Order: sequence, then C-alpha cells, then structure tokens
Amino acid sequence: MARVFTSELWLPQPRDRVFPFFADARNLQQITPPWLRFEVLTPPPIAMQPGARIDYRLRLHGIPLRWQSEITLWEPPFRFRDEQRRGPYRSWIHTHEFEARDGGTLCRDHVEYAVPGGRLVDTLFVYRDVKAIFAYRRQALQKRFPSLTGSAS
Repeated sequence: MARVFTSELWLPQPRDRVFPFFADARNLQQITPPWLRFEVLTPPPIAMQPGARIDYRLRLHGIPLRWQSEITLWEPPFRFRDEQRRGPYRSWIHTHEFEARDGGTLCRDHVEYAVPGGRLVDTLFVYRDVKAIFAYRRQALQKRFPSLTGSAS
C-alpha cells in the first residue's frame, strides 16, 4: 500500500530562476541533509529528459545505499517526475511542480512511496525520515532563494 507525502513551499523568486536550479540534478546534494551523506554519482552533464537515469549514493541510519532514479516526465518550467528504479523503497514516485504565484514560485512536491515491511515500518521509521528530509530541504531552499528586495542574488 502506497503512502502519499505532499509539501508546498513558496519562494520569493520567479520560476525562471527557481526551475533551472531543480533542472540540474547535482543541486540535489545542496538541499539534502548532510546526515544522509548524499552524493550524485552520474557524471555531468546530466541531460534532463524522459528516460534519463541518475545514480546516487547515500547512507541511511549508517547503512550505505545506492539509488537510481529515472526522469519519467519532463515539462519545463512547470513540472517533472522522477521514479526510483533501484533503491531502498518498493516504489518512489516524486512529482515536482512549479507555479508562478504572487511574484514568486510555488513549489509543490507530491511523493507516492511504498516500503518493505509495509505500514508499520513506514510509521516507525520511514515517514519520520521523509518529513525530516523535506524539512531540511525547505530551509535550504529558503536560504538559496531569498527575497530579491534588499539582497544580492
């Protein structure tokens, strides 16, 4: 049974500045918590398009893991989707959406995932980690995309 996690974050910069950051897979390292020791293994440049596969290495609770995602939807600057092809989840489908709103960009994340061990493992361990990862990501993005008024960019 899949679990759904959603998150929204408004950033005070236009979509034409925000989307290119997400379009570079290497930037994922900048918005992933250091405790995951996350590293993009696929050498640059990574051509983001449907079918592109990206390999990563990370540590989860001290356990080294490999992850491979595939871009299955690519509609710049509006949305893209990555799906786990190899990794710790039974399934992971992450849709990123970007909407121009109020002079900035509303970023939406919609994740459908399933874990080995089902709902109990998810409730005890995984959901808590997913929430913590997205909380870190929120803070990192707010620092990366400050208000354009009164700040250098």
